[in-house]
Amino acid sequence: MTALVLAARPAAAPYDTDADRWTAVQMRDRQADGHFWYGVLTTGVYCRPHCPSRPARRENVRFFSSRDDARAAHLRACKRCRPDDDRMEAAQAEAVRRACRLIEDAEELPTLEVLAAVAGLSPFHFHRQFKALTGVTPRQYAVAHRARRVRDGLAGAGTVTSVLYDSGFNASSRFYETATAMLGMPPLTYRKGGAGETIRVAIASCSLGQLLVAATDKGICAIQFGDAADPLRADLAKRFPRATITAGDADFEALVTTTIAHAEQPGDRFPLPLDIRGTAFQQRVWLALQAIPRGKTASYREIAAAIGQADAVRAVAGACAANPLAMAVPCHRVVRADGDLSGYRWGQARKAALLKREGAR
Repeated sequence: MTALVLAARPAAAPYDTDADRWTAVQMRDRQADGHFWYGVLTTGVYCRPHCPSRPARRENVRFFSSRDDARAAHLRACKRCRPDDDRMEAAQAEAVRRACRLIEDAEELPTLEVLAAVAGLSPFHFHRQFKALTGVTPRQYAVAHRARRVRDGLAGAGTVTSVLYDSGFNASSRFYETATAMLGMPPLTYRKGGAGETIRVAIASCSLGQLLVAATDKGICAIQFGDAADPLRADLAKRFPRATITAGDADFEALVTTTIAHAEQPGDRFPLPLDIRGTAFQQRVWLALQAIPRGKTASYREIAAAIGQADAVRAVAGACAANPLAMAVPCHRVVRADGDLSGYRWGQARKAALLKREGAR
């Protein structure tokens, strides 16, 4: 993968500038609704960004951060997009929720026309509204839901065959092709939960608290921060329920020492081999994270664009939260578009400390 070229400072927040807002108005961007409102001085009304009314001239448009600000400018609510009617948002949200339940209960993804009919919208407007409220398309939502059903089924007591049919697959060939992409490994391997593997583990203290390091024969499979050793051990056992987990030997202690040194004085890239396990999507995100240079940060939106899925910002955030390899897969270098640190699996204070040590803060 080509190395990412990312700015040292995160990008501006969406719709943060008048230029961005004007672009959203011209595109009738429903995702901008609620971020700002715009007024048209010649007609004396204020609107939502997606308003279907005839576009005004730029010199007659003013932007407002709230409806109260628009009213204070002596503007009245547009009768077409009804920016003062919160019931519209509630009705749209309920329509999307009905569609989500239909997707979740169906064995096969309903057509866009069927989903739109349930929502009481045209297919075009339903598709836009669904994506605006959920962050994904109906098809992407269905794929993610099926992936959860597959993971939950394989983690239970059922056989791979029963999971195949319970997840809505009618053919084993299609199941194995799709499930392997979802899980990042064959379904049987995922279901075994590490059976037959030996994982060496050690927990040591560093300036950021307790640090767990675990490795298979392929490489380090877990790096976790914590405040106490027992929860760290329990989390590893839950992730590899059928593996043999044993204390590391003297050679393994050298790996732990190297990992601690990287936490105290981060280098450009983590210097040890990794055994990275996750879904195909997660692995793409984690590979992109490893391309962020030390001392730089990237927004979730930039990472989504880097993997070729610009509309998967929320899914990128989920992959960052699921990362099991602190520092080695540097999810701490991902921040919100407005520069806010956002969350971090091992605590925001540790995230801030790592960025400071790397010179990014």
